[in-house]
Amino acid sequence: MTGFSVSAAIRDGGSTEKGLRPHALHLVLPALASWATALILLGLPSPVGATVAAIAAVGALSAMAVVPSDGIAGWRNAVIGMLGCVAAVAGTVALQVHAISTGPVAEMAARGASATAEVVVTDDPRELPQHGGPYRQESFVVPARIEAIGAGSGRTTTRVPVVMLTSGDEWRSLLPSQRIAVQGRFGPADAGELVAAVMLVRGPPRVLGEPSWVQRTAATLRSGLREAAGVLPPLQRGLLPGLVVGDVSHLDRQVKADFKAAGLSHLTAVSGANLAIVAGAAVALARTAGLPLAARAVLAAFAMLAFAIVARPSPSVLRALLMGTVAAVALGTGRSRDGVAALSATVLGLILFDPALARSYGFALSVCATGGILVIAPRWRDRLERRMPRWAAEAIAVPAAAQAAVTPVLVLMSGQLAPVAIPANLLAGPAVAPATLLGSVAALVAPLHMGFAQVLVRPAGLATGWIIAVAERAAGLPLAVIPWPGGVIGLVILAVTAPIILLALRHRWLRRAVLAAAAGVVVAATVAVPIVARWPPRGWLLVACDVGQGDALLVAAGPGRAVVVDTGPDPVLMDRCLRSMGVSEVPLVVLTHPHFDHVGGLDGVFRDRRVGAVVVTPHRVAERESARLSNDLARRGVVEWGALPGASWRFGPSELTVVAPSAEAPPAGGGEGAVVNNASVVLYVRWAAGTALLSGDIETEAQAELLRRGLPPVDILKIPHHGSGGHDPGFFAAAGARAALISVGAGNDYGHPAPSTLARLNMLGVRVYRTDLSGDLAVVAREGGLAIIARGPAGR
Repeated sequence: MTGFSVSAAIRDGGSTEKGLRPHALHLVLPALASWATALILLGLPSPVGATVAAIAAVGALSAMAVVPSDGIAGWRNAVIGMLGCVAAVAGTVALQVHAISTGPVAEMAARGASATAEVVVTDDPRELPQHGGPYRQESFVVPARIEAIGAGSGRTTTRVPVVMLTSGDEWRSLLPSQRIAVQGRFGPADAGELVAAVMLVRGPPRVLGEPSWVQRTAATLRSGLREAAGVLPPLQRGLLPGLVVGDVSHLDRQVKADFKAAGLSHLTAVSGANLAIVAGAAVALARTAGLPLAARAVLAAFAMLAFAIVARPSPSVLRALLMGTVAAVALGTGRSRDGVAALSATVLGLILFDPALARSYGFALSVCATGGILVIAPRWRDRLERRMPRWAAEAIAVPAAAQAAVTPVLVLMSGQLAPVAIPANLLAGPAVAPATLLGSVAALVAPLHMGFAQVLVRPAGLATGWIIAVAERAAGLPLAVIPWPGGVIGLVILAVTAPIILLALRHRWLRRAVLAAAAGVVVAATVAVPIVARWPPRGWLLVACDVGQGDALLVAAGPGRAVVVDTGPDPVLMDRCLRSMGVSEVPLVVLTHPHFDHVGGLDGVFRDRRVGAVVVTPHRVAERESARLSNDLARRGVVEWGALPGASWRFGPSELTVVAPSAEAPPAGGGEGAVVNNASVVLYVRWAAGTALLSGDIETEAQAELLRRGLPPVDILKIPHHGSGGHDPGFFAAAGARAALISVGAGNDYGHPAPSTLARLNMLGVRVYRTDLSGDLAVVAREGGLAIIARGPAGR
């Protein structure tokens, strides 16, 4: 959102039941036309932009000369202004596209050449999702500006934006405005991006200069806030800096996922909403002190500027600061603010300054949310006010209007609807302001007196704890996120269905029918479905969690307890599966081998749970990954055991016995990966109702060794290595299983499960259950043995 105070925007904004003021519309049209112009021209060559600029300029001059100055309702000036803005934006885009598509950097990108470059970091390094997990090197995207290429006599100066793809923890500490030297290969950037090239950097950066004093100050204040927040519980500790200054470096991944599902992600991105809270507090203090209107405006502007420094003056923060300054100037002049006009002017100015914003989803969400609050919220508030107090009507109207306005953008982005976002924002909203204000003051105080800063963050921690609880409950509700076609098709469907629903709601009997149908769907999802398709199933013994391309198994260990065998690649999905099964204690974790798709989700097991010992393969395969895993477990204070053949544990209804690997070195295979797979811990699990074999990722060689040593027959077989084609012909037959579980990701790049594996299982009469097709799979006891219940893909 922008820097407008929400309640003031509704009271004084440009939308009423009588409609928008004419001068507001005269600014809306140039803003929308400029946005559309930049959106289209960014993907076209610079001559096209220059041509559009010339045509629009000629059109504006012609309108000035031909159309009488007393045009109807002043629309002549509006048309001239719109054409003039289109000409300015088109010319700006043409110049910037020409700058990035010519010159030495563009030429080297076209050839894929390598070079040494001097660059200035322009924004915070952004860490990429770790497809290699916590046991591989961190990767970052670093926005930068190249200022020189080469060295010595071959040094060429330039000034163009690039994006660097890097790896290594050394990049995490870099600050915007810092000058560094790097070595790497250039490649072409994506079409439509105002970036001259993508640079694949090799090695760590060589620092050439210190960041600016503003950035150093911001780094000190942000570091102080993180240190002060250290007195809070882990989840609150990671969220508070995100709420206050957008620092999500320590934000728990599950909290981040819950925020996304609950429609609360905007709270961790610094925007005008943060500035509005800070400026509102400053104005309230100034009013209490009896300061005049102009002094209040100056104090509000100063407070926003100070907050922008704390939050680090990145492009997004500066955009929010500009929007907030518009409101402060209007306040200082004493004139009634027209919110739509101010928003339009700000959009126009930002597009002219940075045309790349036209393709930014974040910018679109911010503008749409603010527009919804200014235009839709007053109407909805006035109607709700007939049935409830004004404050309640306003509290409901604001998040509902904002969510309605951003829905088309969300459909384009991710192809989903999030009806739970409205109540989630309504419940979380009251806690945002105290957390932001207390956290901001704590950041300013921390360098001076850490003890006092820690006192301030404790009540802020209570506020963040409430927001975390709201997000967790909202994300877990049925129909929290409704799948919807994405892209243009989804937008068209939304454009057709939304007016029909709105028309139906305008008629009393249709409104009642729609509301009754909606209530029926909600009741069915929240009451009927859990009764019919109970999850977790009563008396479950084993669960194969749907964690994508990886393995994560739960073995029943008593009420609220489970043994975890592998953790999949994603901590969020691992924690979600454990939560869905009501597991609060994990007495034993078995990590069959140190490949990421089996250990990457380990953090999800430790989230708010008591964890006992961890069992790993006794063979030191994949030395680096094994060492990092051992260091991680030592840091957590968890005992690490090597699996020994014959070792056995009894937990609740389950008895687990290690049957592999043997004490000898694992059998060689087709490479290092096969050696690691063949070192997998294999478990034989016995219940009163039947047995199962959990086979990790063992391949042909380890399967043959198990056959030679004698393979116990079982009822359920967890197919090794996600159903790959590497299997011994006699292995499946010797297991004698009636059912097989395959943990595999939908649409994976490996071709798992292999057709040959499925064909052999089918020939043996083994019934196959797959997580990519059926979601979570639960083994339960039934009369006469074991049965398998599928939760369905929607369970993820």
